[in-house]
Amino acid sequence: MSEVRIIKKYPNRRLYDTAISSYITLEDVRRLVLDNVPVKVIDARSQEEITHNTLLQIIVEQEEKGPHLFTTISLQDMIRLYGASTRPIAQELLQQSVSFFTKSQNQLSDAHQQDPSVAQQMLQNQILQWQQLQQQWLQQLGELAAEPAVTTSYNVEENIVTTT
Repeated sequence: MSEVRIIKKYPNRRLYDTAISSYITLEDVRRLVLDNVPVKVIDARSQEEITHNTLLQIIVEQEEKGPHLFTTISLQDMIRLYGASTRPIAQELLQQSVSFFTKSQNQLSDAHQQDPSVAQQMLQNQILQWQQLQQQWLQQLGELAAEPAVTTSYNVEENIVTTT
């Protein structure tokens, strides 16, 4: 993993990349993230870390450009989580979901380039893993009853998702 890039944000909202001694844009920070370069954004005046806010700003800009990743319903649900006692669990579940999806997407892409039939088998395995992850989450939330709340299956040959 590369060394963390320190970005200073000045009161005039300009971003300064200390590694290259140059001003950069939010788009440049987005590209660093896409290139898996760890970044840390510091307020130049207060020395407070503001990486989280900066990354949220990048997401907002991406959402404005469209197409949207977050639906109105998902945003409303996220807002409701902020005061809920289940917030730490929701935070963990969201992190696990995004990590699982990203890892799966990368693995499938690599496998499909090598052998599409292997990619189909991997997809089936990943769907099973996703189902197991969902079951674990439901157990953590204390909502898992005697029978599963939702079962999802995927038929690779017919490209059909079934939820029961």
